[in-house]
Amino acid sequence: MSEQRRAERLDLPREPRGLKLPRVDQETFGRWAEGIARGMGTANFIVYMTLVITMWFVWNTLTPASLHFDPYTFTFLTLVLSIQASYAAPLILLAQNRQADRDRVALDEDRRRATMQKADTEYLAREIAALRIALGEVATRDFVRSELSRLAEELDEAAQRRQRLERRQREGTTVRADGDGLDEPRDELDGDQPRGGRRDTDAPRRPET
Repeated sequence: MSEQRRAERLDLPREPRGLKLPRVDQETFGRWAEGIARGMGTANFIVYMTLVITMWFVWNTLTPASLHFDPYTFTFLTLVLSIQASYAAPLILLAQNRQADRDRVALDEDRRRATMQKADTEYLAREIAALRIALGEVATRDFVRSELSRLAEELDEAAQRRQRLERRQREGTTVRADGDGLDEPRDELDGDQPRGGRRDTDAPRRPET
């Protein structure tokens, strides 16, 4: 009755029906299958398998009949090799599928990285182009050096002009000072004579003839 009520409830998950098979860890089984496939794909496995089959033939052919566990036609050996082949093929396919999955993941990662590298390369190319355009407008070392040389020459010329101007001003001041000193004796020699070349009327005149 309780099970029927539980089945009628919609808020509870329904129990799975049918045969319950044991679950196998896919990763662990896959690693085990890859190990077997990797071992079967080596030269050692082929050599050891050849030695075992050869000893099998020799034992069941050259030894007494009472010791034969697999007489001629080697039915048991055929069965063993068939079982080995039937298990080897799925194990190899499983290993190949896992390798294909890894290759697919690696390919997707490589594609993603290639896309990112392409985007980064395009961004760096644009930045380098912008820097080249900006550097085209920046003064170079030779240009700055030539401008500084020209500015130094202009400053030297300005200093020389200033020195010549100051020298002329000093010479003009000296000439004016000398001129003032020479006028004073001239006034003393002239006496009371007025400027303009006129003589004093009180001076004695020369008699007329």
